[in-house]
Amino acid sequence: MRSSWLAPLLLLAACGPDNDVARASQDARKPLYFDLKGFLDQQTALLTQRRPAVEKQVSLRDGRVETTRVGQVDWGKELQIFYQADINKPALRGTYEVLGGSAAADTVDMVRQYRRKPGAENNVDQLQVRETDTRAGTIEAILTQDNPLFFSRKVLTLHYQNGQLSAYKVQGVQKLVLFDTLRYSAAVRVL
Repeated sequence: MRSSWLAPLLLLAACGPDNDVARASQDARKPLYFDLKGFLDQQTALLTQRRPAVEKQVSLRDGRVETTRVGQVDWGKELQIFYQADINKPALRGTYEVLGGSAAADTVDMVRQYRRKPGAENNVDQLQVRETDTRAGTIEAILTQDNPLFFSRKVLTLHYQNGQLSAYKVQGVQKLVLFDTLRYSAAVRVL
């Protein structure tokens, strides 16, 4: 007799608040914004397996551009700077407004833009993802640090074609109090 009411009680306990907590925990892990970290992890794995060479163009203080070809690339290190633009960290949930997300009837482009809300604390000002129906796209992030001693602004751009990274660029400016402004640029083409 005792076991006849025990089974439904256990069933009710299994469907109770603990499952709601598990579901909420699972939702918290699902990316709220564009999954840049997932994209970069996937590209790192693909490029490490494929082992393509790259052509780099670097420009520093004097504006001279140096071009070099690099045959062997450590993709984990090479793409590390782009992880700075990841806005899916738990502490950043709800700090970005999402603009776009649907394609216009007369265009093949889909643009999603994530802008930091006023008053939110993070160095990623915005992240924009533009995709076409030809499986090509561009991801661009603008990162800014500004305090009384230091100013830094970076524009990070990734281009991909057929689901694979084809080029990327980092442009930036840094200004430290009492020092000259430093402008830099690096553009890379995956061969």
